[in-house]
Amino acid sequence: MGWYLAGWDVVGVDKDDQPNYPFPFIRGDAIEYIRAHGHEYDLIHASWPCQYGAAITKGTNAHLRETYPNLTGPGREAMLAAGRPYVIENPDARPDVVLCGTMFGLPILRHRKFEAHGWFPLALPHTPHRGRVRGHRHGKHYDGPYVAAYGNGGGKATVAEMQAAMRITWTEVRHELTEAIPPAYTQFLGEQAAEQILAERYGTAA
Repeated sequence: MGWYLAGWDVVGVDKDDQPNYPFPFIRGDAIEYIRAHGHEYDLIHASWPCQYGAAITKGTNAHLRETYPNLTGPGREAMLAAGRPYVIENPDARPDVVLCGTMFGLPILRHRKFEAHGWFPLALPHTPHRGRVRGHRHGKHYDGPYVAAYGNGGGKATVAEMQAAMRITWTEVRHELTEAIPPAYTQFLGEQAAEQILAERYGTAA
């Protein structure tokens, strides 16, 4: 959504159906699609699954590493071969820009690393965190200005709280919200990318 708000035409690709996705959607292997069609786009954004490296996979849920392989390396190679500017959002991404909800006045601490190739995004000052994330920790409830937009139970944010915190209205599915990038992040990046990439290629921004 953030790329759209920044003026881009957006097409999504995923191996699974995404009925709540608000833009044109192609079901298929994203890496194979990039290899075949990546050169047709002005910019490619990839958010490969990160469960393979998440804390939850280091204990009793280690089997998730087989379900969610590390696609960052192969995906990066495919995008480089396509020869187009790209963005990767992933824990393994090169941290060219690191964004947090506090930078955009959002009540959520959702740090995300973005790797950029073929253009040069600027970062924002990281606003200091003030207060706790609201919810239960080790049997004790804490109040605070930030919502816990991940997991279930333990005082985690409700669907409505997550929607409001990230300014997302097009889905009410909990797992989609817990994995979502707040649109403010990609709008911030998308506006810069439009100025650099589209202005250079077409003589005008998006």
